[in-house]
Formats: sequence, C-alpha cells, structure tokens
Amino acid sequence: MLGAIGLDERQESAYRALVALGAAEVSDLAHRLALPEADTERALRRLEQHGLAAQSSARTGRWVAAPPGVALGALLTQQRHELEQAELAAVLLAEEYRADAAEPAVHDLVEVVTGASAVAHRFHQLQLGATSEVCALVTGKPIAVSGLDNQSEERAAIRGVSFRVVVEREVLALPSGILELSAALSRHEQCRVVDRVPTKLVVADAALAMVPLTGRGAEPAALVVHASGLLESLMGLFEAVWREAMPLRLGESGLPREDVTGPDPTDLEILSLLLAGLTDASVAKQLELGLRTVQRRVKGLMELTGVSTRLQLGWHAYERGWVSREPRA
Repeated sequence: MLGAIGLDERQESAYRALVALGAAEVSDLAHRLALPEADTERALRRLEQHGLAAQSSARTGRWVAAPPGVALGALLTQQRHELEQAELAAVLLAEEYRADAAEPAVHDLVEVVTGASAVAHRFHQLQLGATSEVCALVTGKPIAVSGLDNQSEERAAIRGVSFRVVVEREVLALPSGILELSAALSRHEQCRVVDRVPTKLVVADAALAMVPLTGRGAEPAALVVHASGLLESLMGLFEAVWREAMPLRLGESGLPREDVTGPDPTDLEILSLLLAGLTDASVAKQLELGLRTVQRRVKGLMELTGVSTRLQLGWHAYERGWVSREPRA
C-alpha cells in the first residue's frame, strides 16, 4: 500500500513492524520479519532516508519509528507536489505535441508494437489514458492480456470512463467468462454478444485504437492507430458490430421487476444467455443451475407471455422491454 511513496514490500513490512513495536533492535526486528539482519538493516536505512525511522540516541543498534501521521503526511504532500508538476509537464508536452503534429506524416499515424509485454503495456496505457469512453471487440483467445489481468479496465471505470464491449459467444463458455462479464456489468459497463467479431479491437476516446497484427503462432504484435481516416473506419466497424449485437444481462444488472408476476433476475439471466445463443445445458453450467431448473424457468416465461415457441418468446421479450438493444431510460 505504501509503494506509491517509494517503499518496496520489505521496507513497508519493516516500517509496519517498527510502528507496532515503537522501537526495536535490528536483531529483534529481523527475527520478527524472518529476514537476515543485513537485509533488515538495509530496509531500516532506506526508511531513515524517507524520514520514517531513526536510530535511537540512547542505545546503539536500536531503531525508533517516526510518527506515521507526521512522517507519511510529509511524504504524501511531497508526492502530491511532484504529481502536480508532472501533470503540468504533461499538459505542456501535449500542447507542444499538438502544435508540432497538426498534420502528421502518413507513416506517423500507425505504430507497430511487438512482444507480449510491450503489447500488454500499450494496451493498459491506452485504457488508463482514456477520459470518456473505451470501445472494444473481444474474442475468446487473448493475445497478451486476459480479462482477469485487465486491472486497467477497472481503474478506468472507477474514474468514470464508460465502456461499450462486444464479446464473441465463445467468451461465455470460458471458465472465467461469466465471472469477468458479471464484474464488468457490475461496474455499469455495457456488454453485448455476437456469434463472432471480425477482429480484436480497442478504441479510446475515438482518438486512439489498437488492433492485433500477427496471426496464430507468431510473436504477439499490434498496430496502434492514431486519429486518421483509418481510425474512423475502425470506429465505424465497432459501431456496426455494436448495433447488431445482443445485449447481455446478468445477475443484479438486470431490469427491476415491474410486478410480482414478471421475470425475476435469474429469469433475465437465463433469457439473456439463451438469446446470446447458448444452449440450455450451457446456461445451466454457467449459472450453476440444474438443467431442469433452466428448462422449467423457460417454460414459465413462455406461459407468462402466452407463446408456444422460443422464437416467439424472444420477440415478446423485446416487446415487453425485458431485453433491448439500447439502454432503457
């Protein structure tokens, strides 16, 4: 937790232990931390540089913790000042970049990023740098970043960045597919499903896009596309897929019940997954329900709408607002 002010895990553990004890000998602290005394003393020296610990004037080899409220407060104030200076520098550099790149050369509109770590870093950077909206087309075969590793998406959502995501139906069948999508929906992201997306794609603020470059078996690589006609085409591709995709509704993200005889959240989950193309057995597996339970609930929905086929049920679901291609007001 204190990594933001420059402490590594070992130094933070040493400071926490020292705070708990108030003061301690190097040997006692090393025993408490299960570290060699030399490593413990190096950690204490680092804490001393940060003003978080000091050697006792009364006894050689004894260390005393600085009061957290004072010591950490000073470090945080310094960190805020440095961040303000970095933000100012970023604004100035951005203005300089816009002035120098008002009409960029064609070859500067596309970057080639090669290697799994480089692709992952650029992907996270793109999402963390977004200020308004991220749009994405997602397949079931990640190139460099899996859904569970995509912490930048959660951090961007917390900042108020909106997300529109279209996933392939294959994603729903993955072991972590429903879990990841449920987490996204809980952050009020909009998710839709299609049988197959034409390509992986992520677009930030309609100003920067990233698409895969290499095929199966090759080293991961991607194209980063800046504002241009090509970027507009990629955004148009996303919008076309988005319009045709089926909205996904899971758990408490479903519409509220309008009356006691209407579908409950589990009914809406089942209906959403069925309309996304999953079989009864797949729906039962993903929602951890019995197959007969799923079939019974579908039958109940058909009786509720007075239809005799599932095709009719899908039609009535749209008519009644249980599912919709656009969010209901």
